[in-house]
Amino acid sequence: MLIPARMSEAEEQRWVRVMLDKLAAQESRRTLGDAELAERARRLSAQYFDGRARPRSVRWVTNQNTRWGSCTPSDGSIRLSHRLQGMPEYVVDYVLCHELAHLLVPGHGPRFWRLLEAYPRTERARGYLEGVVAADRLPHVPGVRDE
Repeated sequence: MLIPARMSEAEEQRWVRVMLDKLAAQESRRTLGDAELAERARRLSAQYFDGRARPRSVRWVTNQNTRWGSCTPSDGSIRLSHRLQGMPEYVVDYVLCHELAHLLVPGHGPRFWRLLEAYPRTERARGYLEGVVAADRLPHVPGVRDE
């Protein structure tokens, strides 16, 4: 954040608080709640899987740090990692489609991937997520700020 040099320390602190509040408000508008996430999954199922994938529950979880999502076909539950919140919609939609497809085909065999081809941004979303994983693996040097 750039701040004019003429600002006093108090003005600077006030300005930073205002800007952080604005960013938080934007983020909260972009983040779906569990009910909206479940509705989104229903729409995606209708659009890409003829409504055949019918999850019983769809929710955000905070205990998935190595997976983007998970599905338990036996009880129809889908869980998405909170790390997806704030990512582009097409990425969240891809992960939802991936998990919806598991309700129809449990494994990751050829039949699963053929089913997932219905979602047109599969490759783009996978590339985005691979980039996030790669960036997380970069060494972070203490004292060096990311810009």
